[in-house]
Amino acid sequence: MFALRAASRKYSTPVDALNALATKYAADVALIDAGAEQLKVLEKAALVADKEYGAAAEKLSVARNKAAEKLNKAVNAELAPLKLDRANFSTQVQSDPQSPGPHGFDRVEFWVQTNPGTKPGPLMKVASGGELSRFLLALKVVLSDRGSAPTLVFDEIDTGVGGAVADAIGARLARLAEKVQVMAVTHAPQVAARADQHLLISKDALDKGKRVATSVATLAEDHRREEIARMLAGAEITAEARAAAERLLKAATA
Repeated sequence: MFALRAASRKYSTPVDALNALATKYAADVALIDAGAEQLKVLEKAALVADKEYGAAAEKLSVARNKAAEKLNKAVNAELAPLKLDRANFSTQVQSDPQSPGPHGFDRVEFWVQTNPGTKPGPLMKVASGGELSRFLLALKVVLSDRGSAPTLVFDEIDTGVGGAVADAIGARLARLAEKVQVMAVTHAPQVAARADQHLLISKDALDKGKRVATSVATLAEDHRREEIARMLAGAEITAEARAAAERLLKAATA
């Protein structure tokens, strides 16, 4: 009894719970012994997994570099018609086996050189707003068959360009629209004429100018021709502007 009471005080456990405590401690000791063996198994599995990961990451890196070369060639072929003929697009693939991740050990960035002699750098930092939109358009056109968001919105992608360049932008937006829905906010008649549907956005003053309401209307074919003529001529629509609008619409469907 003295021994049981001493054990009870030592382990802060009632006498009638000592048997269960002894069983628990015995199981813990067995688990520790088995844990050492289990640790060896896990360490071996980790080494195997690390080796397999390294091989897979290396294979992925090689594939990325090959794909980067094809992407560079395809995107650069799209730049000249977009008035970026002096620019150069490149995909930078930097490999660091010491920094593995769920997508391999590569770090991929899109770089551009906007003019010969200038220093290339990341697309998002080097390109201006208008250039950035056109670079992204070229990328989207090239990658349109590789999956994309279901709807793409381009806000005044034709800023600062006109004529043949605007027409080239419109043609590429139309190509892109064959795969996904494309919405473009534009002031260029060459771009508007390429659309399958033309929406006119207007703003009207209400409450004696205290607030403004924005309305969107779908244009029928004759109204669409008139709107494109207005985009060409300005406030006063001339017969020449209407004829030019008609030519743009026919060229877009040719």
